[in-house]
Amino acid sequence: MAGIPKLPGFTFSDPTLTKFHLSQTFNLCNGYKLPKNNFRGIGGREIDSNSVKHLSKQDVTRFDPSLTYGRTKSQALPQFTPHYVLYDQKCLTFKAFFKQAVVESANEFYRVRHVNIIYFLEDDTITVMEPKTPNSGIDQGRLIRRSKIPKNDMGAYWHWKDLNVGKDILFNGVVFHTVDCDLFTREYMASQGLVMADPEEMPVDPYTFNRQQLQARGSVTKTGRCDDKLRRFLEYDGKVLKFKAVWDDRENQYGGLMKYEVLYFLADDTVSVKEVHEKNDGRDPYPVLLRKTKLPKRYTDTPATYPAIYLEVSDAEITEFYQPKDFQIGETIFVLGRDILLYDCDKFTRDYFRKALCIEQKPAIDISVPTSPPTPAQVPPHNGLGSLEDSLQNTLTFLPKPPKKDVMRQLLNANKYLRYEMVMDAVHPEDTIRRFLLSYSLADSTCSIQEPPIKNSGIIGGKYLRSTLLVKPGSDPLNPDYYTPADFYIGAIITVFQQRFKIIGADLYVYRYMTANSNKFPCEVIQSIRNYMFNKGYLKDDVEDQVKDNLETERQWDLDTKGDGQRQTEMEKCLQRQGVDEGYDPEYEKNTMDRIREEYEESVKHKSKIQPYGVKPVNMECAYPVNIGDVKSTKCTEEAAAQYTSYTPKHVDTPEEIIAKHYTRVLKDHRAICDGSHPVECIEPPSSDQDLCRESQRHLEPKPIMVSPPDIPPQECKIKTVTFAEDPDRCNKNRLDLCELNLEKTHCDCTKYQREC
Repeated sequence: MAGIPKLPGFTFSDPTLTKFHLSQTFNLCNGYKLPKNNFRGIGGREIDSNSVKHLSKQDVTRFDPSLTYGRTKSQALPQFTPHYVLYDQKCLTFKAFFKQAVVESANEFYRVRHVNIIYFLEDDTITVMEPKTPNSGIDQGRLIRRSKIPKNDMGAYWHWKDLNVGKDILFNGVVFHTVDCDLFTREYMASQGLVMADPEEMPVDPYTFNRQQLQARGSVTKTGRCDDKLRRFLEYDGKVLKFKAVWDDRENQYGGLMKYEVLYFLADDTVSVKEVHEKNDGRDPYPVLLRKTKLPKRYTDTPATYPAIYLEVSDAEITEFYQPKDFQIGETIFVLGRDILLYDCDKFTRDYFRKALCIEQKPAIDISVPTSPPTPAQVPPHNGLGSLEDSLQNTLTFLPKPPKKDVMRQLLNANKYLRYEMVMDAVHPEDTIRRFLLSYSLADSTCSIQEPPIKNSGIIGGKYLRSTLLVKPGSDPLNPDYYTPADFYIGAIITVFQQRFKIIGADLYVYRYMTANSNKFPCEVIQSIRNYMFNKGYLKDDVEDQVKDNLETERQWDLDTKGDGQRQTEMEKCLQRQGVDEGYDPEYEKNTMDRIREEYEESVKHKSKIQPYGVKPVNMECAYPVNIGDVKSTKCTEEAAAQYTSYTPKHVDTPEEIIAKHYTRVLKDHRAICDGSHPVECIEPPSSDQDLCRESQRHLEPKPIMVSPPDIPPQECKIKTVTFAEDPDRCNKNRLDLCELNLEKTHCDCTKYQREC
């Protein structure tokens, strides 16, 4: 292509050439120019000087000297470190001072202020810092911020080569005189060929020197305070005496007993008074009556010439403050013109007074004011609008609210009703044929009455009473008693708005509900419903099931006896499972019986003296004369008494008692004869001792015990008399007794039937 003449149509371009700029011979790295080893010419062409085809065959550049002499060892180039890295955090520090003029002051004319001049080698910046002096009253710290400081008007800046010890340096119009430098500064300057001068003495500020002299003179001549505040703080910090106080402000309008808490801080003898707020006390919620401060005893004890109009009272004008010994139970303190009574304190305060001050605090004072019981709220009478519960609920709250309902009861008893059949306690004969259905809702205790229609009777049936709460007659109108299922039984009379009804029947669900909730109903009510259901024949299945259960129990009991002829009770089974034996000791039983017999014989002996009985005067007008006879001897022979030695009677009569009982019986029979109830033949008194013993034996024979019927206490199971419904076939049928299901009873006459529950 190179030999072709450059004629039109014979010019060709190389498509691989895309860049036609002149390549650079240096690269920039961290601000430094580094030569490039390999670079190309314009258009990315290879430079002829780098190509070996332009060299002759004898040129020495064609030969690699490393093949002949071996590779030379080149030294490692030192690592390049930038300037800002080499001098990072390296500073030159010079101590210097400058004088500041003070005008309009009689104590001083100038001040000497000590500073530190810091030169940063990394970027040649300078800053001036002034160390802080306690109680100087001058804003110290950084005087000149870190920057390059101009040296002259020619644009030159201060350099580290211009700094030295004992030299005046002008920074921003202020002349600083250097007096010393640190060790690093001296070594660095020496390494650069600059030798620092000897350090000079720092001048003293006259005003600061005078203050130090005055403080030193005062500390020598004046005795320090005995009260060490630091020691008190470390020892008593967090220890506070706490008192309960009260301010009686009842003499003013709307005033009362206002309670406070008085806190005495032992660390600094300050007092704080906090107000104790009660719920709904009607007072502004100010938590603090007196902030933490020293409390003067007499805050009005100030000089007459004190300008109290524009100056507050300071500690210099107050002669005495409250101390812990002034706070005692029963004492009165004055806080901002209020006389506050201390009536109690906490346990820590009592212990502190007893151990530290040897003062025993008095017991707490009762400040409670007896209040009369609140007047019960008067319930307004019902005006007849709405229900009683609705009207009563509106009197309890300002905003009318509907009465609350028992939601759980409504959910558990939803659509559950107890239905009873009633007849009207008729006054008119035409009402005797009317029947009514009473439905009691278990969800809300309401009752509704429906009357089934009767054809050709002239009486329109339907709803007789909507669902409402039935009030018992004679109850309190403001606290009425409502009818409950416990009041509904067979034969019960209920009053519905002055109309009397008699319950004559119920459905089977009523009986099921009563048996499932027997604790809510009296026994006579359950018995009444049970007898009605039994009479109607609704309990045939229950009776048959009970009979089957009894037979199954008998059969199972017979199987448990295992042929031994004795049935094992539940107690015996329990003792057998527990492994408990009856345990019979004949000797112990005999000794026990002998001891009991001796104690009984000793107890039945008559120890009191029996007065002699005489014969009272008798009525001689009686048609039946009485022959009393003579008194015989009462001494028993040994033969008559021998046959009774082995028998211990229940009561042993003395001879005097036998004679007295004999004549008492005679007098009793005499009165019976005189009254004419029945004649009695006269009996001669015993004639001999043997007859007397035999007479005593006759009285000792056991007689039948007559026991009166027990008294049934209230609220227990009572005997309920139930009259059967008028059924002509009742006397001809066999009935099963409800309490004894396995026995048959035949009622042959229509009499009242009694049975305990």
